[in-house]
Amino acid sequence: MAYSFLHQLLNLDMLLPLKKINNEVFIATDEIVRFDKEAIVFLKEKAQESARGRSRICAHKHPEDSLHEMLIAISSESYIRPHRHAKKVESFHLIEGEADIVIFSDDGGIKDVIRLGESGNFYYRLDIPSYHTILIHSPLLVIHEITNGPFDSSASDFAVFSPEEGSEGVKAYIDELKVRAEKYS
Repeated sequence: MAYSFLHQLLNLDMLLPLKKINNEVFIATDEIVRFDKEAIVFLKEKAQESARGRSRICAHKHPEDSLHEMLIAISSESYIRPHRHAKKVESFHLIEGEADIVIFSDDGGIKDVIRLGESGNFYYRLDIPSYHTILIHSPLLVIHEITNGPFDSSASDFAVFSPEEGSEGVKAYIDELKVRAEKYS
């Protein structure tokens, strides 16, 4: 794998000032945080190694922080279950790749599709509690996400109309959702 070779060659674990939380989550430890191409190479490599196909570097230091900024890589094989946040705002700034952000009504109907990519939008912001997911069309998607904290994993409301992550119905659901979303192009 090209990323692994480059990663080893450059010894990126030593160059990037990161604290490892788990195999998917890293926290930038510099007082002034900056990301360059090596950070993206590192992140993409970690996403490809991850069982869930994703990885992030948090620019914020603690889950309790009021502002959360993350550089995130997500594989096209990853499933982000449709969910909503009652008291959160989230925005994505596209760095690399192509994806659709699908916004749903409460019953699972598609309300909107925001296309992110070189020939489309590079930014999206959602400040209402609508169910949403990401359909990734490139091998890897790299985004800068900003949302308000604090982080509380129990605060996400997962859509009952979608299968749970890791369940048998995920692939069929994603395939069907891609067909439905394509009608919005």
